Amino acid sequence: MHVSRLVLHDFRSYPQVELALEPGATAFIGSNGQGKTNLVEAIDYLSRLDSHRVSSDAPLVRAGADQAIVRADVVKGDRTALLELEITPGRANRARINRGALPRTRDLVGVLRTVIFSPEDLALVKGDPSDRRKFLDSLLVLRTPRLAGVKADYDRVLKQRNTLLKTARGRRNVEIATLDIWDENLARTGAELVAARLALLDALAPHLIDAYQRVAAASAQDRRIVTATYRTSIGLSPEVRDQDAIEKLILEELARRRGDELDRGISLVGPHRDDVVLMIGELPAKGYASHGESWSYALALKLASFELLREDDDDPVLILDDVFAELDQGRREQLAELVADAEQVLVTAAVADDVPEGLKGHRFRVAGGEVTRE
Repeated sequence: MHVSRLVLHDFRSYPQVELALEPGATAFIGSNGQGKTNLVEAIDYLSRLDSHRVSSDAPLVRAGADQAIVRADVVKGDRTALLELEITPGRANRARINRGALPRTRDLVGVLRTVIFSPEDLALVKGDPSDRRKFLDSLLVLRTPRLAGVKADYDRVLKQRNTLLKTARGRRNVEIATLDIWDENLARTGAELVAARLALLDALAPHLIDAYQRVAAASAQDRRIVTATYRTSIGLSPEVRDQDAIEKLILEELARRRGDELDRGISLVGPHRDDVVLMIGELPAKGYASHGESWSYALALKLASFELLREDDDDPVLILDDVFAELDQGRREQLAELVADAEQVLVTAAVADDVPEGLKGHRFRVAGGEVTRE
């Protein structure tokens, strides 16, 4: 899979830009603040309907404009699809494939598949549990797009249940029958989400071990095994994978914590409270890993995601956004070697010399709002 054409209207800093892209490696070179990341962000947003830089749509629309439009021709085998997305802050976005409107914008997710690695990904190791949950759910939806609906249903139930708990906070005057219904919905959708996350981590594990050892080898680090273990708010045993069993455990924990939830006015049980524990050998990566080890771990998570997605006989587009300045020479060369066989790799860098020889490929210069091919 690769993007052969990208068109932007009023996206970020670009009133309008159109680029012809090719398979292989493409580097966008430009000083900070010139708009090179905006180009790859648009491609990634078209894939996941989510930005790796901001949590809302408003910053994606150029100042003074009402709407941004992203279009891309996506080539998969001998077929080409035109993907279009209209981004309108404060209103529902609209999506099209081959000019045909989609009933739901989220139906666009996964048609184009991307894996992006950026400096923000250090938060996967050093950041809050929400960063790791977001990583899992984003990968889940790319692999199985229908899970976007499951996640949306869970978020809706959680919001409604929290509203009910907040209304009854400290007063215990909540309608118990109503709360029981929301408990059942939370347990049902939450169990499906937890079971999917567990299956994903199982599938990701061998790729993660391999990726970390190959990345870490570039800096002569040891050969410790890395693991990513799911930790739930319900004390789930490691061997439990059955969705019905998980649903039952969630319901039991909701009943046990009901008094606490009523006192605090918030849902304390469910996948929104879960985490992924990242280990290097016998030690947790968070708090113990060096800066270099943390970078290696974050990169390994993304490379493992890439390898997992390509098992479907369809390479995702790999995006390396401004990461080479953060890596030493050994890791740069190792990374270039690891991704050299990807169908399409998009690279951004402030300095051309930061891009390893193996990824120089096609080159664009980004400066003053203009994108020119070298």
